[in-house]
Amino acid sequence: MRALIEKYKDFIMEVIHFGMVGVINTFLGWVIMAVLYNLIHMNYWLSSGISYFIGSVFSYHANAKLTFKVENKDKWLPWRFALNIFVCYLVSFSVAKPLVIWLLDASGLSRNGIFSQALLDNIAMIFGMGIFIVMNFFGQKLFVFRTGHHAGERAL
Repeated sequence: MRALIEKYKDFIMEVIHFGMVGVINTFLGWVIMAVLYNLIHMNYWLSSGISYFIGSVFSYHANAKLTFKVENKDKWLPWRFALNIFVCYLVSFSVAKPLVIWLLDASGLSRNGIFSQALLDNIAMIFGMGIFIVMNFFGQKLFVFRTGHHAGERAL
C-alpha cells in the first residue's frame, strides 16, 4: 500500500490541492450564482455564466501556482485554460438541467408538483457544478497544465 501511495503521491497531492481550491471556489461560485439567480433574478445561463467567469479567474491563478505548480510563462496557457472552462461549463450546464428533469421524472418526484422552475434550476445548478468539477480537474490536468509545459518548456 505504501508503494502505491508513493507511486501516485504527486497525483494525490494534486487532487487534494485541487479540492482545497475547489471548495473555496465552489462556495464563492454558489453564493454568486444564488444571489444573481434568486435575488437579482437573472436567468439560469447568465447567473451561472457570470459566477463561473469570476470563479475561473481565481481558479486559474490558484491552480496554476498551488495545484499544478506551473512556472512557465507559456502565452497559450490562459487560452487553454479559458477553452477548458468554456467547454466544461457548456457541457456540464447543458447536461445538468435535462439530467435533473429526467431523474425527477424517473423517481416519480416531479408528479406531485413540488418543484417550481426556480427550485428545478437551483438543483440543476448544483448538479452542473458537480459535473463541472470532475471535467475541469481532468481538463486542467491533461490539457491546460499538462506535464511537459512546466518550467518554461515549449507549449503546443
